[in-house]
Amino acid sequence: MRALLSVYDKTGVVDLARGLADLGWDLVSSGGTARAIAEAGIEVTDLADYTGYPPMLGHRVVTLHPRVHGAILADRDDPEHRADMEAHGIEPVDLVVVNLYPFGSDPSDFQHGGGRGEDLIDIGGPAMVRAAAKNHAHVAVVVDPGDYETVLAEARSGAISAGTRRRLARKAFATTAAYDAAVVGWFDEIAGEEEGLAPTIHVALERVEELRYGENPHQRGARYRQAGRAGWWDGIEQHFGLPLSYLNLYDADAAWRLVHDLSALADRPAVAIIKHANPCGAAMADTLADAYQRAFEGDELSAFGGIVALNRPVDAATAERMAAAAQADVVIAPGYDAGVLDTLRAKRKNTRVLSAPAPSEPTWELRQQTGGWLVQEPPRYEAGRDQWRVVTRRRPTDAEWRDAELAWRLCGHVKSNCVVLVRDEQAVGIGAGQQSRVGAAEIAAAKAEGRAKGGASATDGFYPFPDGVEAAAAAGVAVVVQPGGSVRDEENIARADELGLAMVLTGERHFLH
Repeated sequence: MRALLSVYDKTGVVDLARGLADLGWDLVSSGGTARAIAEAGIEVTDLADYTGYPPMLGHRVVTLHPRVHGAILADRDDPEHRADMEAHGIEPVDLVVVNLYPFGSDPSDFQHGGGRGEDLIDIGGPAMVRAAAKNHAHVAVVVDPGDYETVLAEARSGAISAGTRRRLARKAFATTAAYDAAVVGWFDEIAGEEEGLAPTIHVALERVEELRYGENPHQRGARYRQAGRAGWWDGIEQHFGLPLSYLNLYDADAAWRLVHDLSALADRPAVAIIKHANPCGAAMADTLADAYQRAFEGDELSAFGGIVALNRPVDAATAERMAAAAQADVVIAPGYDAGVLDTLRAKRKNTRVLSAPAPSEPTWELRQQTGGWLVQEPPRYEAGRDQWRVVTRRRPTDAEWRDAELAWRLCGHVKSNCVVLVRDEQAVGIGAGQQSRVGAAEIAAAKAEGRAKGGASATDGFYPFPDGVEAAAAAGVAVVVQPGGSVRDEENIARADELGLAMVLTGERHFLH
């Protein structure tokens, strides 16, 4: 039996080589791998001696040789293949152990020099991996050091099983697919925005967490991440509480992104509460405890079983407020002061309490549809207050401006059509996911129960008719924020003037479906 070992990551390879050698396997290896094996006192044939050719072109050509690929690809059940091997002095390889250059890492750290991104694109490694995986009926291929023990155990039992060879072959092709996807993504990053949306998108995902089920118990669910890349979810620490569910993950992601968006608006304590993917409470205040209390009081009924996200470490005062309020399914924050976790655990032992790093931004936003995908840039706020236009005779006061900015920022996180009412930097009424804007305004006003008086109303799309402006006025607000762009803008502005409202046009909409 013969094994070919050529790895960039040397973790565990010497122990694997020693185990194979003890079983009587012949070992062939190259470069640093061969040196590491030989220095451990294990007999190994250098690949240059095996092929008769030394590494060349700055290590770009090492394993690309007929004696290597013939040994890997030969179908030993095919007489013609056996004849070719005999004619060319090719001896079969039964096990290929390869891991690839660390593409995407710092080129200056690359062992084979060069200093450019292109130098980290492995050629010989993927070629051997694919060849061995194709010929898995006869050859086992290992790309993950985590599989060394399994392979060695089966080798000791007499043979690497067909089932294991198939599993390893699948992992091998998944590895090269992810590697190629990373290279394509690198080219897209180089191109930047000059080429717009890429003509093709290549995403390789790896499962990192099994979930009890999906949205409903009869649906299977799991969390995946981009292969080889840790995201902010991988940096989460769950301190206690029940296991996270599919909907917990979905809603906590929305809550965490929202509260960080509020932090970008103003560097103040902020709290967001999400229920079924929509905010039901949000507030900013001078202290985190007050921000939490005001967010909770925005819609106490909906806050039960919600996701609470806080943009500051949770202190004792905030923890006491949370313990006295409605049960939350998830609490997520940057951290917790001493003793806070004990307070929460005593009152809310089933609540999933998480510490998390800042959320990361995706390159593209993908959404599946029947037979395909919809792709867009992630949503963002381009037009700041300095680009907004006051189009009424009345202008907002400083306090009204703060409410208007917060209401508008929240709109981008509420399902369309939506209306958000804010007073004194507290969301007091949110109408989400309605087919008509007036319907959303009526729901928001009903939830506000008069608390919007003197505050701001924001909506994610333009008002098609003045009735939306009238609904905002009926809720008692002083300022209306909307994108503008309707053929009836002038009618809406005139109606706002008649009602004594200030109206601000942002020039951009924020639909969210």
